[in-house]
Amino acid sequence: MADSPPQTDTERVSSLDEERLQAQRRLLIRQRVRLMVNQYEVHAEGPGGEEGELLAFAQQKRLAFKEQVTLYSDDSKTRPILGFKARKRIDLASAYDITDAHGQPIGVFRKDFKKSLIASTWHLEQPGLGVTTGSERNKFVAVLRRVWNFIPYVENLPFAWPYHFDFYAGDQVVFSVDKKFGFRDRYVIEINDPRIDRRLVIAQAVGLDALQSR
Repeated sequence: MADSPPQTDTERVSSLDEERLQAQRRLLIRQRVRLMVNQYEVHAEGPGGEEGELLAFAQQKRLAFKEQVTLYSDDSKTRPILGFKARKRIDLASAYDITDAHGQPIGVFRKDFKKSLIASTWHLEQPGLGVTTGSERNKFVAVLRRVWNFIPYVENLPFAWPYHFDFYAGDQVVFSVDKKFGFRDRYVIEINDPRIDRRLVIAQAVGLDALQSR
């Protein structure tokens, strides 16, 4: 049997990136708002709960379609590590294919449009692990957030109460996304199931922010 070809430097770095990501049990995501662009930084948790190592970075033009997002290893945007793209641009219940650094599919997430009329609900699929379903933890806040959009003069103001999502497989919480109150959007992701691909968790968490108003 022929030996496998040796890994290139790029493949070795990509493999290390994946190993670092998969070792994380808690991730911190921060959205930075810049003129005409939204930026997302994904950090490991450092000592004391502050932001540690930068694990991924994404930049998105404010007026561009939000159906495709690529995350890079850092803000130089030279080395992609994952991304997601909608199968259909105009379909509110479209599935989003998640791909690795080489553009190969590794998972899918989609919004459950019917259930989201009351509380936003998403389904995340990982090959070999099945479907993980996440919805807003506080149903009162979920309803209040929808009412907020119909109140004259305030519908364009940021909603004051942060939302939180718990993603379940059966009766077990696989991971949680907690939005922290503040001027800038910040999220704490708690990962309970070591089998879940952290790249899928990051894609879903960024999607919650980038696509939540859809």
